[in-house]
Amino acid sequence: MEHYRPASGTPLKDLDTPCLLIDLDAVEHNFRLIADTYRDTVCKMRTHVKNLKSPILAHMQIRAGGTVGGVCAAKVAEAEVMVEGGITDILIANEVVAHDKIVRLCSLAKRADMKVGIDNAQNLRALSEVAHTQGVTLGVLIEIDTSMHRAGIRRVEDGLALAKLAATLPGIAFRGLMSHQTLPGRPDKQTRLIEGRRFMQMCLDLKEAIEGAGIPVDIVSTGETWTYDIAADLPGVTEIQGGTYALMSASYDYMDEFAIAAKILGTIISTPRPGIAIGDVGVQALASPGGVLPSVEGMPGVTVEALHDEHIVLRTDGTTPLTVGDQFLLHSGQQDILVNRWDQYIAVRQGVVEAVWDIPARGCHH
Repeated sequence: MEHYRPASGTPLKDLDTPCLLIDLDAVEHNFRLIADTYRDTVCKMRTHVKNLKSPILAHMQIRAGGTVGGVCAAKVAEAEVMVEGGITDILIANEVVAHDKIVRLCSLAKRADMKVGIDNAQNLRALSEVAHTQGVTLGVLIEIDTSMHRAGIRRVEDGLALAKLAATLPGIAFRGLMSHQTLPGRPDKQTRLIEGRRFMQMCLDLKEAIEGAGIPVDIVSTGETWTYDIAADLPGVTEIQGGTYALMSASYDYMDEFAIAAKILGTIISTPRPGIAIGDVGVQALASPGGVLPSVEGMPGVTVEALHDEHIVLRTDGTTPLTVGDQFLLHSGQQDILVNRWDQYIAVRQGVVEAVWDIPARGCHH
């Protein structure tokens, strides 16, 4: 959604709503935590920009430290935005199979260290053909299906065969392995530890097999926000594909060492009956996948009763009265869809606008 660009120094009370805020104190805290976690470890962060969609924020984490010096992206279009934004180490953490997208990927490899996930020989040969024709080298990482049941190899012998093929093809540099996994609910640290290590061991088993065949494995790129601390101490893992940690979301608030940085500012426009208030934030401004409702910041007793296309219904138990004109802040249950709704972040500190940043990777569906 496109909004006017408020001037630096504008207080929150004067902002047009709804709007997407980024709390600078919160995001800087999150970036420092990553820098501190990976300061003295082999494993580093490769921030996933499908969550941020902004080279500015990606550069902020890289400058803070604790990273590989690059990012991962979900699609070629996101990678193009990052290269244009000055980032030159990119992993597309998916397979790229359409010919036109492979051509675009190879064009990026003329300006950046480009790596991409693979899980079958046909796609690998297609990548090789275009890369060789264009005179570039593409890095490839074999994707392992640890829990998502979508892309990725499912047997060690299949991964080993792919690695052997990759080592023979022109225009291809076999770099290593990658995976992504999910964990439902609100797991405690012990559950995260057990499940995270179990999933990542699948990558390490394939690494051992490939290295046993005499093929070097430089990169083991795995994980996500919920395993960021587990992977730091797991020998063999070289990088984590964390995304949600940077801006955070309500569904990840069990990772309470991170702060919620992305917030939607709204305004109460009606109080039709006692205990009920209507706000100017709807699904068009706020993601609600699977019907997961947002949470309200700093208003005891106020909950979200319903989220409609163009408005939200808030219920209060009377602890926090709501009146027309009051502003409120929402935490989305899902982050990358939320960010994709907006053309700009309004960056605020201590309730005052400090900057406005475009979101150039918004809408990069290809």
